[in-house]
Amino acid sequence: MIREKAKVSGVPPSLPGLTEEEIEVCRRIQGDIPLAERPFRLVAEEIGLAEGDVLSIAGRLRERGVIRKFGAIVRHQRAGYTHNVMVVWAVPPGECEKAGKRLASFPEITHCYERTPPFAGRYNLFTMVHFRKKTDEALLQEMAAAIGISDFKVLRSLEEFKKNSMEYF
Repeated sequence: MIREKAKVSGVPPSLPGLTEEEIEVCRRIQGDIPLAERPFRLVAEEIGLAEGDVLSIAGRLRERGVIRKFGAIVRHQRAGYTHNVMVVWAVPPGECEKAGKRLASFPEITHCYERTPPFAGRYNLFTMVHFRKKTDEALLQEMAAAIGISDFKVLRSLEEFKKNSMEYF
């Protein structure tokens, strides 16, 4: 069964305190914003606000932690990063935070999460690693040495069925 994308109106119960105006600004800027000299002016025109109001609302949402950041989404394959793998690590209890922070310092790693319950009974730290050409086994060994873990598995994607950013409103 394929589900239609639902239109959300009103303030979601999980986000009390957001006004309709704040939700509408979130709705318009959570995905692609116009590639223009003044993108927020165009967003403001679409929703009937002044550009300064949209910027002010976005700033307040950022201060409150509702918006984490703005950034361009780079198409990694077009930028030369043609290979990526998920690497799962068997990290002893109590050492995940230290190992995770160390692995997160590698620029090739874009995602690093502790997960529970452990995958296959023991792999509890998950990383997404990107490479320019092929999987760099030497780099993976360097990562393993950096955290003192030799028990890890490399999971390769066979086919991508879906990849997009979550839309919350």
